[in-house]
Amino acid sequence: MKEVAIIGAGASGLTAIKCCLDEGLVPTCFERTGDIGGLWNYTDDVKDGQACVMKSTVINTSKEVMCYSDFPIPEEFPMYMHNKYVKQYFQMYITHFKLDKYIQFNTEVLSIKPAKDFNTSGQWLISTRDKSKKEITKTFDAVLVCTGHHASANKPDFPGLSEFKGSVIHSHDYKRPGKYEDKRVVVIGIGNSGGDAAVELSNVASQVFLSTRRGSWVLNRIGPNGLPIDMAFASRLLTFLRTNVIPVGMMESMARSQLNKRFDHAAYSLQPKHDVFAQHPTVNDSLPNRIASGSIKVKTDIKCFTATGVEFTDGTKEENIDVVILATGYIFGFPFIDKSVIDVQDNRIELFKYMFPPNLKKPTICVVGCVQPIGSLMPISELQCRLAARVFKGDVTLPSSDEMWADIRQKEEEMRHVYVKSKRHTIQVHWIPYMDELATLNGCKPNLGVMLLKDTKLAMKCFFGPCTPYQYRLEGPVKWSGARDAILTQMDRTLNSLKTRPLGFESKKSGGGKLYVFLFIFFVLLAILYKLLL
Repeated sequence: MKEVAIIGAGASGLTAIKCCLDEGLVPTCFERTGDIGGLWNYTDDVKDGQACVMKSTVINTSKEVMCYSDFPIPEEFPMYMHNKYVKQYFQMYITHFKLDKYIQFNTEVLSIKPAKDFNTSGQWLISTRDKSKKEITKTFDAVLVCTGHHASANKPDFPGLSEFKGSVIHSHDYKRPGKYEDKRVVVIGIGNSGGDAAVELSNVASQVFLSTRRGSWVLNRIGPNGLPIDMAFASRLLTFLRTNVIPVGMMESMARSQLNKRFDHAAYSLQPKHDVFAQHPTVNDSLPNRIASGSIKVKTDIKCFTATGVEFTDGTKEENIDVVILATGYIFGFPFIDKSVIDVQDNRIELFKYMFPPNLKKPTICVVGCVQPIGSLMPISELQCRLAARVFKGDVTLPSSDEMWADIRQKEEEMRHVYVKSKRHTIQVHWIPYMDELATLNGCKPNLGVMLLKDTKLAMKCFFGPCTPYQYRLEGPVKWSGARDAILTQMDRTLNSLKTRPLGFESKKSGGGKLYVFLFIFFVLLAILYKLLL
């Protein structure tokens, strides 16, 4: 049997182990820390090259959209989970599928190199070092790199920053707000980490300044009728309308209107010049409230620092600054992999489907989880691992090198066309279309046409309802017998954790299916009218 090395025991590495076992491969997972969870393994310790959530971090995707496709998150878990629940879910996954015996903890991977006979064997030489500093080199038939893209902190050098006498840290090192009480804090960056840190600090600091180059469109977790926003909008229906029916200009106008109904982004000094879909959105439920209370003041980009303060590009200045937090993202890379195999330059990586190096004679190495979806990463990592395991096994043949390069260039061009230029926008993917691409290669994309004839109720749920990971277990290799029931009951599990007080009467359930059909017809007619008026 083929032996597969898995690098990292986080969200991607854990499912990589299971997917290898499902295909009869023998996995060995190397985890350089003493615990599972990766980014979601909260510790008070700061470790270089090891990202970690804040103490208070709650995940931005709802539990039904983020779960592994054959292991639903318990219905009693919250709709949006605190990081302790995410870690608990990982532990349940390991226990249920008996994965722990395949993990070697406190083992760092030093190098991954092609074996001398790689062009015929496809094997890899992997050198590791354990806790006792003992180094071992072993040959593996294939490799799954599951270290993600939140490792090395990006620390830009602003003019005068070296002369600043206050404290300067990266959001990578920020854990909890206690020691920042009554401080004047500047947070640089309005991504999810910057927004979360600014909001949390605004509860204890004397003043928080949130500096942003471009501004951002801000989404909240809760959508129509109190449903998770991803459950409300991540559907095949809306994906079809967005890509085939509704003009881009109309889609943009509708999105702006909806976001500004919650709060006027221009009035709150947040509105960027770019379109809603041209930048990865910021998800934050509390940011407008904290701005409205004055505890957060939104500022422009940094011009320079002084010994005690900061000057912004609009000419305004703030003095007596105690702390600067650089929420400026991460630089991803794979320093342990031979550069002749994978070489990341300025956060730009050239991989087929963001997974496979296109020039290798043998497709026996795969990068997992190195994408930035507008949606949940965990199901993507799982589907990547399912595909990779079948490629390693020989059940799936990848396209030719020329075809893979053509796909890479097409995706680069699409990204340049849609997103503002940024290190943040080199690995962006649209959740459902990208999942469908992987599922098509793997043979597990649901056939809704056939399903409509055989199981109309299920087909309607899959098309009009939220596209949850269970859809990719309905058919194809390693399908799951519980997938249909999981789809039909996903809304019950979503809302179950809210039922903490008996109401004494039956709540009325909205006719979700009728609503989706109405929206479909409405948007089609709106699009036709729009085109007629052009």
